[in-house]
Amino acid sequence: MNILMVTNTYAPHVGGVARSVHGFTEEFRRRGHRVLVVAPMFDGAAESDADVIRVRAIQNFNGSDFSVVLATPKHVLRAVAAFAPDIVHSHHPFLLGATAVRLARTQRVPLVFTHHTLYEHYTHYVPGDSDTLKRFVVRLSTNYANLSGEVFAPSKSIADLLQNRQVKVPIQVVPTGVDLADFEGGSGDGLRIAVGIPLGATVVGHVGRLAEEKNPRFLAQAMAGFLAAQPNSYALVVGDGSAREDMAVEFWRAGALDRVRFAGTLQASLLVSAYKAMDVFAFASTSETQGMVLTEAMAAGVPVVAIDASGVRDVVRDRVNGRLVPGANLAAFVEALTWVTSGSRNARSLAAGARRSAEQFSTKHSADRALARYRALAGRPLEATSELNWRRTARLIRAEWDIISATMGAASRALQRRPQEG
Repeated sequence: MNILMVTNTYAPHVGGVARSVHGFTEEFRRRGHRVLVVAPMFDGAAESDADVIRVRAIQNFNGSDFSVVLATPKHVLRAVAAFAPDIVHSHHPFLLGATAVRLARTQRVPLVFTHHTLYEHYTHYVPGDSDTLKRFVVRLSTNYANLSGEVFAPSKSIADLLQNRQVKVPIQVVPTGVDLADFEGGSGDGLRIAVGIPLGATVVGHVGRLAEEKNPRFLAQAMAGFLAAQPNSYALVVGDGSAREDMAVEFWRAGALDRVRFAGTLQASLLVSAYKAMDVFAFASTSETQGMVLTEAMAAGVPVVAIDASGVRDVVRDRVNGRLVPGANLAAFVEALTWVTSGSRNARSLAAGARRSAEQFSTKHSADRALARYRALAGRPLEATSELNWRRTARLIRAEWDIISATMGAASRALQRRPQEG
């Protein structure tokens, strides 16, 4: 098949969506499919990536890790037409998401949309953040989903949420897979030595973007509380972001800053080694649709302690591969970290459970699901491809109108406050 991926984030950007798109792309190519990726330009990106079309964008919008895409140039339209996709797969409802709708309509092929993100948790990056804006974002992403032929939800809990939000098109649960072979290597001891953590210490770790929507203060307080109660313990934080200093302050307040290692952003074998250096993985975000780092930690045999939330509860099974903590209860979170690391029997049992859980989220299984849905959609009867130019223009106008209608519909519903919301 010829598969067109349209995404607002892609390598070298480091983040869940970028890694998801890259992982699926590489797996599809290994199986002999052609994949063309349309993505923004990022600093550090190769000037000539094979089968990647870059679109100009404003980087780090309003202090975030995200980019704002500028107008789609004509060379993208020409390249996509020459590629002749069988399916268009959009990974965002905004920015290049609009381009994905246009491309699917003009090429007369099905559109698939993966609802990677709970966008209402990211409105703080936009000036004028408010409850009204959050309602608008929810409605806009829902309306966008209804423009597609099918929606992929990364987890069952997100699929249920989308149905409750009145997504009318079929929804399929297709998690982002983890390549288990990547976690056969790496050296936890080597990473510990490199960052100055004693080999005999207990390590509580975290991997992810250090940003407000990830609940970083609670995470730091919980990790610091664990360090304060366990003298022979260290914290390993992998990733970077605007909340790093706030987290460091929390460790300082607990008198444990000297036992924290901020390793920055790691990739490939270094990232695997970081996971393997951990005894327990701490996760406090309540804004996830799946939480790829959870399955990655489990692939490395590391049990997880996390707040019970959508996306998370689909991966973490209490006392099987980690612990689920009900709500942002700091004492309960610290107790769960202590329980996981308190005995060798717990550690061995949970590590084995983590590895078994990771197998259920393998790249192979996820790619199988996605390709099966692509084939089912691509097999539907489509219009004939040869038409006069005015018919092509009419389709483009209809695509634009659908996008505008989705936007305006979202705005009108969000601005009509219901009595119970007041």
